[in-house]
Amino acid sequence: MSELLLEDSILEGLDDEQRTVASTLSGPLCVLAGAGTGKTRAITHRIAYGVHTGVYKPQQVLAVTFTARAAAEMRTRLRDLGAGGVQARTFHAAALRQLQYFWPQAVGGPLPALVDHKAQLIAESARRLRLSTDRAAIRDVAAEIEWAKVSMLTPDAYTAAAAGRAEPAGMDLITVSRIFSTYEDLKIDRNLIDFEDVLLTTVAILEEDEKVAATVRAQYRHFVVDEYQDVSPLQQRLLDMWLGERRELCVVGDASQTIYSFTGATSRHLLDFTKRYEGAQVVRLVRDYRSTPQVVRAANTLLAARSSEADRRAVNTTWSAPLELVAQRPAGPEPVFTECSDDEAEAAECARRIGVLLDQGVKASEIAILYRTNGQSEAYEQALANAGIGYQLRGGERFFQRREVRDALLQLRAAARTQGDDDVPQQVRDVLASLGYTSVAPQNSGAVREKWESLAALVGLADELNRVRGAESFTLQTFVAELEERAAAQHAPTVQGVTLASLHSAKGLEWDAVFLVGLSEGLMPISFADTQEAVDEERRLLYVGITRARVHLALSWSTSRSPGGRASRKPSRFLDALRPATAGQASFRQPRAKSTRKSSAPAVCRVCKRPLLTGAERKIGRCTECPASYEEETFEALRAWRREEAREKEVPAFVVFTDATLIAIAEARPQTLDELGELAGIGSSKLERYGEAVLEIISDAS
Repeated sequence: MSELLLEDSILEGLDDEQRTVASTLSGPLCVLAGAGTGKTRAITHRIAYGVHTGVYKPQQVLAVTFTARAAAEMRTRLRDLGAGGVQARTFHAAALRQLQYFWPQAVGGPLPALVDHKAQLIAESARRLRLSTDRAAIRDVAAEIEWAKVSMLTPDAYTAAAAGRAEPAGMDLITVSRIFSTYEDLKIDRNLIDFEDVLLTTVAILEEDEKVAATVRAQYRHFVVDEYQDVSPLQQRLLDMWLGERRELCVVGDASQTIYSFTGATSRHLLDFTKRYEGAQVVRLVRDYRSTPQVVRAANTLLAARSSEADRRAVNTTWSAPLELVAQRPAGPEPVFTECSDDEAEAAECARRIGVLLDQGVKASEIAILYRTNGQSEAYEQALANAGIGYQLRGGERFFQRREVRDALLQLRAAARTQGDDDVPQQVRDVLASLGYTSVAPQNSGAVREKWESLAALVGLADELNRVRGAESFTLQTFVAELEERAAAQHAPTVQGVTLASLHSAKGLEWDAVFLVGLSEGLMPISFADTQEAVDEERRLLYVGITRARVHLALSWSTSRSPGGRASRKPSRFLDALRPATAGQASFRQPRAKSTRKSSAPAVCRVCKRPLLTGAERKIGRCTECPASYEEETFEALRAWRREEAREKEVPAFVVFTDATLIAIAEARPQTLDELGELAGIGSSKLERYGEAVLEIISDAS
């Protein structure tokens, strides 16, 4: 293919707006890109077009994004477009690479060691100040220190700048400032730096050493920044130092997807881009290729409702006029709205609907349950396990750290040294067969199925790369190199299993079916969103959740936390504009799901008689503050039995019985199947499967 034909092929398949982005190769360019509008496609084609036309030298382009996964995806696309020499990195990775190179000449000596996690140093700082902290408090203080540092605040400047912010872990700002100061002292004493220091130190070197700054600016002539609405003041400062007085910058973002302000991110840099760069070209990408018109309508309506509220109330906040998406896909089903009686019923209804989708042919890997806080996942894990549906927790064990994946990489690496390159996907299947891969998924759940899913994901990736890159150029060696690069970036291939994830961690991902759960006041918007700006961000977070869905979208909430509890919850205010009728018109609500509780009477602690608020408390029949009444020997006997049962069936232990259910059994000491069946967490199927064995353990322990 001639270079001219290659250049033309790069622009083929782009819509008019994407083509404008791809062919605008100089000067400041701002791309306002709505969800699902192909922004990554547009900017990678822009870079590739610039390389193939000779406007860009690959080594002089730096593309920056916010996650290692996104950077790895960008590198893969650029390589497939023939622009593999372009650097695509996160801000931290790019800065760390420069810092490692320039530290010896700018500072001297070896670069200090990098702190992976702040918790240990913060805990030690608190102890030195004679402050009592727990894990949650340490986590909150760590987040506050990170916010302060990306906002370029010293411990002394923090107190005044943080006025009006929520107090982390209930600590006053002066106390946080003291911990911050002690933390910084500990790092200096031990010759350590943290991730924020990587950016701060790189900025300092570039500002203070003109020779270093000139070297970096000679290396990189063209910059692209993805997710520009999420830059912090510190990242913007670093970008400014990279650029110098030049204007060769392309930024891409969407103010409606600004959801990380708690980390110091601000959309102001995106919104003010044309003020800073006079004459900058602005291109709006609004054609949504991801979602059906029904999903797009819901997303547009959610943001339009906020705009009309602002007009009506003359609210003066940082809210900006949102991009209105235009759906490009065929019509699909309408979003489903479901009100349930309690959290357990909501999780069970969600699992039931997922089962229906699976029966209809939707892949488990194309389904996600998204929630506001990670603490909400337990009920959905249990409901999916009870339904025999596999799942994966986003943020759990990393794919490339799994034993079977490490073994697979070792064997594939060995095979690449000795085998030819005929039919690479079949070679991958042959190699992985020795580790347990089969063409048909095993019927087992638990560990056996999880192992197969990991190996199947590698096979699927081999098939995909063979199709994209072409059999003539795709070799086993290139596949192994791809896996090693992905392992370094933690860019995992698709694994079968329903995804459980927080709304924040779902950013940048998409699925055929999305279940947005727990949409009640206090969770969405979250209870501590007590300002208009905070509520606006919660609305944007829900918008991100909605726009993750391609076809199926389900939104649900419950009226009480626990089965039989008082129905005091209200659906999220954000649903008012989305549901088929305005809030309060019950005739348009979905039927309430039935409670899984055996009795409708409010549950109270059998010791202190106070109401039981959590599912775990209800299962054991007492509040957590009251002392346990079971015998340790009985509980341990039950745990040992559960461990053997789980091992035999190759399922996680909690699938047999949760710890809370075992405690309830040990305390109640049931003597008959009827008595055992009255305990929360023991349905008819578990009673039939495990009842006799449990009663035998109780009898032996008597």
